[in-house]
Amino acid sequence: MQGSPVSNAKMSEAIEYLVGKYSPSGNKVGWLMIASIFIEAWDLYSISFVLIFLKSIYHPSALVLGLAAGATQGGALIGALAGGWLTDKIGRRAVFLGTMVMFFIFGVAQAFAPNMAVLVIIRFIVGIPLGTDIANGYTYIMEFMQRGKREVMGNRWQFMFAVGEVVSIAMVLLFLVLGMSHSTLWRLILGLSGVPAIVLFFLRYNLPETAIWLIQRGKFHQAKEISQKMYGDSLEMLPDVDYDIPSPKLREFLKDIHRDKVRWRATLFGWVAGFMQNGEFATFAFYLPILFVMVHVSGLVQTDLLTLAVYIVALISGWVGPIITPKIGQRRLSIIGFSIVLGSLILAAVAIYTGAVLLLPFAAGAMLWGHYWDAENTMTIPSMVAPARYRGTASGFAYMFVKLSGFLSIFFFPSFFSAIGTGNATLFTAIFPLLGLLSAIFILPEVYGYVGKED
Repeated sequence: MQGSPVSNAKMSEAIEYLVGKYSPSGNKVGWLMIASIFIEAWDLYSISFVLIFLKSIYHPSALVLGLAAGATQGGALIGALAGGWLTDKIGRRAVFLGTMVMFFIFGVAQAFAPNMAVLVIIRFIVGIPLGTDIANGYTYIMEFMQRGKREVMGNRWQFMFAVGEVVSIAMVLLFLVLGMSHSTLWRLILGLSGVPAIVLFFLRYNLPETAIWLIQRGKFHQAKEISQKMYGDSLEMLPDVDYDIPSPKLREFLKDIHRDKVRWRATLFGWVAGFMQNGEFATFAFYLPILFVMVHVSGLVQTDLLTLAVYIVALISGWVGPIITPKIGQRRLSIIGFSIVLGSLILAAVAIYTGAVLLLPFAAGAMLWGHYWDAENTMTIPSMVAPARYRGTASGFAYMFVKLSGFLSIFFFPSFFSAIGTGNATLFTAIFPLLGLLSAIFILPEVYGYVGKED
């Protein structure tokens, strides 16, 4: 190892030791990182409830309206890749502070967009810190929480998504009931997304850099100080002086991941399942309002109330999934989740073909219950199994697949939906959980409590 007399084995020993050690502050750190999902959920899904107002006020083309809905997903795609690399390059702490500042500025700026073109640009920029923060947050969770507990916390991201969705729907309902003008409502709903970001900035401000990243960079003195503070252990196996250790090369990331069979299969599953879970959700989310019309639900308030009820089911599922993960493991959680979604979509398609539309709300509720289980570990697994030196990159790379399917689905599915019809589109959507289920059965090894080598 260039520039340092400390062997790779000693550094690996210290990192693996920390992953297995309980930190009294670890749970707090985990929740502070997962909390940023609330911001993303608010921003990503609040737009779906105000698109109808934007359409009536600005009369945009279908292309511009689709871009307004999907721009954040496109920005998050770039943010996930760049943010993951930056997290490994300059450190975890600098990135998470920067993302919150950036999101506050541009989140609030949405409220002042003078036209649709400017709104699309702002929403694209907003997506960059959102994607970056996911990659960074998972890195913090995997490096500050104990093995066995970090998997549970990582799986809670879907619960926080549901919280964000429920709150954004409730706020839209509140403003509608209060009689707020539509031109004010859309600005307030989108602009308020920046407020939680500045709150999180101050709550996170005193969090230290992760000891694991400092060890990888040869900053042993600071790593020992932070380890003492967070774990009550000064890492005696490491020296108390710093050494210059070159940063890992990004081009080595895939080669390193591929060396370990379990690590590679788990990572590959994360990519495939991440794409499939967001594909099933983004297409079905578009279908949901049409589903409600088919069961004779009309009016903004009634539609939003039924949507709220469905997402409360999702919220409960998102809370239950992490609780049962230690009992059933990551692999069975995925298999059960994708199976429920597959069965629910087939049931919905049959209901549409046969005219039994009263089954549709139940199919929707079951679909979201299963979705919140099959989506829970698609970020946790590739982030957890990655070597520490590439963990930010691995998290960002995994999130790229999630955002790619979301962007493609939101942007292209409406036209596809119109071309082939409701029943056929519903049946087509079942392809996503089917492929996700096959990846869970044939690719994913059980990785709960995974212990990986760092050398």
